[in-house]
Amino acid sequence: MVDSAMGAGGPAVPSEEDILIEVEGQAPGIVDETLQDMIVQMNEDGSAELVDPAQEGEEVLTEEYSHTANLAEILSDAVLGEISSDILSKIEEDIDSRGEWEDALAKGLNLLGINYEERDEPFAGASGVTHPLISESVTQFQSQAYKEMLPAGGPIRTAVVGMESPETLAQAKRVKDFMNYYVTEIMEEYDPDMDQMLFYLPLSGSTFKKVYFDPSRQRAISKFIPAEDLVVNYSASDLQTAERVTHVTEMSENDIIKMQMATFYRDVDLSRNYDGEDGEVKDKINEIQGIRPTGEDDMYTIYECHTYLDLEGFEDTDVQGEQTGLKLPYIVSIDKNSGEVLSVVRNWDEEDPLRKPTQYFVHYKFLPGLGFYGFGLVHMIGGLSRAATSILRQLIDAGTLSNLPAGFKSRGTRIKNDDEPIQPGEFRDIDAPGGDVRSSFLPLPYKEPSGTLAQLLGVLVESGRRYASIADANIQDVNQQMPVGTTVALLERGSRVMSAIHKRMHYAQKKEFRLLAEIISETIDAYPYPQNVPAEILPQDFDSRIDVLPISDPNIFSMAQRMSLAQTQLQLAQSNPEVHNLREAYRRMYEALEVKNIDAILKPEPQAQPMDPAAEHAALLKGEPIQAFPGQNHDAHIAAHTQFMAMPLIKNNPLVFSFTLGNIQERISLKATEEVQMMLQQQMQEFVQQQVAAGMPPEMIQPPQMGEEQIQAMISAKVAEITVDLAPALMPEDPQDPLVGIRQAEVQIAAADQQRKSQKDQVEAMLDQAKMAQQAQQAQERLQTTKDIAEDRAAVNRERIETQEDIAVMREMGKR
Repeated sequence: MVDSAMGAGGPAVPSEEDILIEVEGQAPGIVDETLQDMIVQMNEDGSAELVDPAQEGEEVLTEEYSHTANLAEILSDAVLGEISSDILSKIEEDIDSRGEWEDALAKGLNLLGINYEERDEPFAGASGVTHPLISESVTQFQSQAYKEMLPAGGPIRTAVVGMESPETLAQAKRVKDFMNYYVTEIMEEYDPDMDQMLFYLPLSGSTFKKVYFDPSRQRAISKFIPAEDLVVNYSASDLQTAERVTHVTEMSENDIIKMQMATFYRDVDLSRNYDGEDGEVKDKINEIQGIRPTGEDDMYTIYECHTYLDLEGFEDTDVQGEQTGLKLPYIVSIDKNSGEVLSVVRNWDEEDPLRKPTQYFVHYKFLPGLGFYGFGLVHMIGGLSRAATSILRQLIDAGTLSNLPAGFKSRGTRIKNDDEPIQPGEFRDIDAPGGDVRSSFLPLPYKEPSGTLAQLLGVLVESGRRYASIADANIQDVNQQMPVGTTVALLERGSRVMSAIHKRMHYAQKKEFRLLAEIISETIDAYPYPQNVPAEILPQDFDSRIDVLPISDPNIFSMAQRMSLAQTQLQLAQSNPEVHNLREAYRRMYEALEVKNIDAILKPEPQAQPMDPAAEHAALLKGEPIQAFPGQNHDAHIAAHTQFMAMPLIKNNPLVFSFTLGNIQERISLKATEEVQMMLQQQMQEFVQQQVAAGMPPEMIQPPQMGEEQIQAMISAKVAEITVDLAPALMPEDPQDPLVGIRQAEVQIAAADQQRKSQKDQVEAMLDQAKMAQQAQQAQERLQTTKDIAEDRAAVNRERIETQEDIAVMREMGKR
């Protein structure tokens, strides 16, 4: 076989220096005389042909380059040099675009306080302590998020997309069990990488995961990448739309040789790293860790750039074969120091007509920043931490100066061993010229540590803790009798910041698990541990019916919050058990407490048991649903239920009527399924008997298999047949048009209204007559009363006149 490679530096035929022909059995570069007159011809699909001009264009030798081939082996040095120069310059632009963010991160790493700072200002031995506000916040976040994002039982759960069925539920369980086993047992690097990533995330604000298939380990890898090792232009919006994504990685000389032997890298000379070329953030991390690079470093810095190129000879073409000028996604690996291109690989799926770039990276963000990279605690509360550190140092220095005061002394004063500090309980001799020791010394007016500064330090620390949400939550202060709304409001108030951060992490982890599931489905052919299902169904398990999700809840990020919510749910269920499932409420409470083997604590749920028709009728009258079971006498149950539905009491009870009718339909379905299965089994037995009678050995007989769709069609036809037979029994005796009934009801209502109106008019007339009679009687009584009063007045007047006349007579008699 002859392998050929040519440069794609231009449309013209390359020179002999650019062509390397290898023939089996010959050393590279030694070409048989019969091939010296051949010319190399490059095809549009990337294949190379050796063509004999004397054979009028007939194809002699052809080699097809696979989709995953390293194109750097066939591109000319001129093209590779142009690619290297262009990409390296753009990578430097990307690094410069994030310079301010990187500077803030490098300065903020000092706030961790890992290394004690030796200070000579304002005096030798001044305090170099760093306030632990940042380190405390980082540790609290890491310990809390680590438990939520990677629990002991595995970080992955699955969900069925669309309608659930026993088949899809079993498939989802297989995927969940396998992926949790894969992540926790096979991927040994996942746990420590996640642990380390959660420590970096609140510091830098951005971390990354690279999910890919490692050919050397023959399995999927999810590798943690610090933010300083993934270079993206700060103006990019996300990884999917970024023009370039560059992974900066350091590889040893041995690893480079392995990649070259596996033909993943070109076999070219590279340049080792030099001291001081790691970058500001790397230098600061090395300083914190106490690492000092030596001059004998055999590490190489490799730029793995995911970018878009329009390679000559591999251009994008349309249906007519014409070049479109569209840049296609490639992965270009370049040695940083020498500029040598190690590999150029296509970065799209061979079967994808859109040629979308394959995604390998997942972005975890702490807080969204003003550009591509997120903000961490060193960006947001770094100023508070610096102020707290400054005030803390001032307080310590003030205490030091107050405990060890200094000052002035007279020139002639001599103290024995004055170059040694005075120990507690020690008295030394002193020669004071003036005789008065106090007049020979003048202490400087050092003050005690300021109480105002101490209060200010407390305010700064409290502000930083409140922002980072690491203040202790007083869960014990929450009253169990407190209203549910108040409890939820308190939880929400104390967890707003962490809840938002946790949602961003949940979203990123979901993308990571989906990339991981895609790689597993394409590379794993069998389960690595015993299962009760055939191993060959594993690739089919990872289809579109199953969605892989993190087990963490994006709305709950702590055990205390989970317990409070579970307790609130239990209180609601206990307050109204008629509409709640108390068993499920208690189960969720135990799950929040992370209790193992909950089923051993809770009583098992009562299972439905087959019943006779009379017992089913009794259950229906109690408002309880009933269930049909395979193997029952469905005809007897259907007949009993039909008579039961004909009772007037049941006809007027819609709930019982609907339950009974639903059970009849369920039994019709079971009866049809059982009859079809029995018929198919009988046909299979007859087929086997016929084959045996024909002389075929029983072990060689293969009964014909019927598809699931055909069986379902037979069952549907049987259901229709049974339903037609039962239709007369289920149909009402005197069906009546509902419009007629409505009209009759309207007529009856109108007649009743008319009768009520007539009765009302009669009552009103009788009331009017009684009222008029009463008014006449009252008038007669008033007239009689007036007459009686007039007669009484007349009688009184007559008596008065008679009295006056008698008086007048008596007066006359008296005069006489």
